[in-house]
Amino acid sequence: MKFHTTALCSAITIGLISQSAIAEQQATQAATKVTENHIEVIEVVGDFRNQSLQRTASALSVITEDDIAVRNAQNLEEIILATPNVNFSSGSNRARYYQIRGIGERSQFQEPINPSVGMVIDDVDFTGIGSVASMFDVQQVEVFRGPQGTRFGANAMAGVVNITTKAPSDEFEGEFKLMAGNYNSIAMGAVISGPASDNLAYRFAVEQFTSDGFVENTHLNTDDTNNRDELTIRSKFSYQPSDDLSIDLAVFYFDFDNGYDTFSLDNNRETRSDQPGFDTQETIASSVRVSYKGLDFIDVLSIFSYADSDMGYGYDEDWAYGEYQWLPDEPVYTPDPCITPTGCLADFDGYSSIDHYFRDRSSFTGELRLLSKPGHNIFDNSTVWVAGVYLRNEENDLLRQYTYAAGDFNSTYETDTVAGFVQLDSKLSDKMTLTTGLRVEQWQLSYLDSQSLSFDPDETLFGGKLVLAYQASEDTMYYGSINRGFKAGGVNTDGTLARDKREFDAEYLWNYEVGVKSNFLDNSAHIRAAAFYMDREDMQVKTYEDYTRPDGTPGFLIYLDNAASGSNQGIEIDGSWAITDSVEIYGALGLLDSEYKDFINGNGEDFSGQEQAHAPNYQFNLGVNYQPVDNWLFNVSVDGKDEFYFSDSHRDKSDAVELLNASVTYLRDNWQIKAWGRNITDEDYQTRGFYFGNDPRDGYTAKGYYQLGAPAEFGVTFNYHF
Repeated sequence: MKFHTTALCSAITIGLISQSAIAEQQATQAATKVTENHIEVIEVVGDFRNQSLQRTASALSVITEDDIAVRNAQNLEEIILATPNVNFSSGSNRARYYQIRGIGERSQFQEPINPSVGMVIDDVDFTGIGSVASMFDVQQVEVFRGPQGTRFGANAMAGVVNITTKAPSDEFEGEFKLMAGNYNSIAMGAVISGPASDNLAYRFAVEQFTSDGFVENTHLNTDDTNNRDELTIRSKFSYQPSDDLSIDLAVFYFDFDNGYDTFSLDNNRETRSDQPGFDTQETIASSVRVSYKGLDFIDVLSIFSYADSDMGYGYDEDWAYGEYQWLPDEPVYTPDPCITPTGCLADFDGYSSIDHYFRDRSSFTGELRLLSKPGHNIFDNSTVWVAGVYLRNEENDLLRQYTYAAGDFNSTYETDTVAGFVQLDSKLSDKMTLTTGLRVEQWQLSYLDSQSLSFDPDETLFGGKLVLAYQASEDTMYYGSINRGFKAGGVNTDGTLARDKREFDAEYLWNYEVGVKSNFLDNSAHIRAAAFYMDREDMQVKTYEDYTRPDGTPGFLIYLDNAASGSNQGIEIDGSWAITDSVEIYGALGLLDSEYKDFINGNGEDFSGQEQAHAPNYQFNLGVNYQPVDNWLFNVSVDGKDEFYFSDSHRDKSDAVELLNASVTYLRDNWQIKAWGRNITDEDYQTRGFYFGNDPRDGYTAKGYYQLGAPAEFGVTFNYHF
C-alpha cells in the first residue's frame, strides 16, 4: 500500500471514468479500486452490480484502507464514527451492535433478536456478532445508510456494514506489521499473496492483538480484567479455470478471548468485582462465489456461506465483593454517611451474583443471481435486470447460568428464510435512470426452551425500492428514492412475563430520500449530500418493568414490544477538497431528529415525543492531511457527537463529546513507521448506559451507570511491504 496518493485524493475524482449502472455488467468482485489514466475510482461492491461510489444513487460511505491506516484502527469501532449518523453501543468488550440513523439494537442477553443493521464480511453474515470486525488487511468498509430491503432483506432495515478484505494479488507480495502502544497493547501481523499457478492465486493474512485494556480492578489488584486477546486468520483463493468461469473462496478463523469488567459503582474505570466477566467468540467461516459468463443472454452468480461461532459473555452482576469497603473521602450516597477515619463496610453478601451466556450459532446462506448481459436487456434493450433467490438458515443454542435462576436455562432458536428478488434499471433518457426493486421473504421461526416455552410463528415480508437518478453532467448526479425496509417479529423468553407479552410482530420502515453527488473545482473537490425522512411502523422497542425478587432485592424485566411508531429525519453531508498538492481537508456531518409516537413503556411511563435511543442530534468528522514531501504524512482529525438517550425505557443521557486523533507517518518505498494517537486529550465519554439500583450504599436507589469509551491511546506502528 502506497501512501503517496491518499484515500481522499482518490475520492475527489470518483466517478469521472466510471460507466453508468446500465453499462456496468461485470459480476461483483473483490477488487475495489480501478486505475485508468492515473485516476482512481472507488467501487461499491456490496450491491447487485459493481459501480462507482459517486454514481451510486443512495446514501453510503466508503472507508478505504488508507483511512483505516491513518487512524491506525484495529477494529471497526475505532473508525466507524467518521461516517455520518452511525453510532454504536458497547455493554461488551468490543462494540457488537451498530445504529444507523438512530435505528439498531444495543445489546443481547437471554432473548433472541432480529437485528436492524446487517454486517457482512466477504459474503459471510456476521449480523449481531460484529465484534470480530478486525481491520487488518481490509480493503474497504461500505456503510449503506437507510433500508436495503431489496439487496439484503430483513436484517438491513436501517442499513448494512459491508466489509471487503483484500483479494489475492496477481504478483507475489507480502506485508509485515508490528504495533506497540500504551496499556501493553501489541499487534503482530503478516500477509503473503501471489499466484500459485496461471489460473490460481492466494492470499493468507494472520494477526494477533493483545492489550491489558484500560480498566483497573482494585479489589483483585490487577489491570487486565478487561483485556483483549484477539487472533484473526484469513485465507482467500481466486481460481479461474476458463475465461467464462471464476471461483473465489474465502476462509476465516477468529478467536477473540477478551475479558469483560467495565461497569463500576462509582462510574469510573476502577472496578471492584470479585468475579470479572468475559466476552469471547471463536468463529470458523467460509464463503464461495462462483461466476459463470458462458451463456449468451445472462451471467450467473452463486454465493454460498457458512459460519459457526461459539460465543461466551458474562459479568459480575453486583460489580463488587462480599464486604465492600469504602473510605470516607470516596462517594457516599446514604443519608447517614460513613464518618469514621478507618472506612466503612457495605455488605454485598445478600446480593452477589453472576450472569453467564454461552451461545453456539451456526448460519448458512445461499444465493443464485441472474444478471442480464449487454445487448440482451429487456424493454427494447433499455432495461438492465437482476433476479434471484436467497436461502438462509440460522440456529442459536443458548445456555444461561444465572445465580438467581432455579437452574440452567437452555433454548434453541432457529430461523429459515426463503426470498426472491428482482431489480430493474431502466434508461428513461440519456441522463435519467429509474431503478425498481422488490424482495419477498418467507420467514419462519422455531423456538423451544427448558421452561417448556415453544413458538413457531411465520411471516411473509415485503421490501423494495423506487429510485430516480438524473446525471445532470459528467460531474453531478441528483437522485430521489423511496425504500421500504423490514424486519421479522420474534419472541420474549423471560419466564416471568405474561403470555400476551411473549410475542411481537414485524416492523416496517419507509424511507424517503433525495440526494446529490458532485465533483467540482476542476475535480479537486467532491461532495455527497442526502436528506431523508423515515416513517417507522410497529416499532420493536425494548421496554422494561420493575419487580422485586423473592429475596427482596430489586430487579427489572426487559422485553421487546411493538410499543410505538416513530419518525427519523435528517441530513448527511460528506466531502473533501484538495487545496494544494500537499493539503487536503475532509469532513462529514450528520444531523438527526428522531421521535417516538404513542409510546408508553411497561411501567406506564409516556415516552411520546422523546428522541429514540442512541440517536444523537448531530455527528461530525473533520480532518486534514498534510504531505509536504513524499516521505512525510501528517493527519489530524476530530470526531464529535451530541448527547443521546441510552435506552427506550428511561431518560438518562450520555454527554456530548469531541475526540481528537492524530498521526505522523514516515514513508519509504517499501516500509513506513507511524506514531499515532486516538482521543489524545483523554476525554471521558459513555458508550453504553443503564439506569437501575445496584448500590447498597444508597439503598439501591436507581441511577445511571455507564461504560466509558477508550481513553487516550498512543502507539507506534511499523509496516514493511515486499
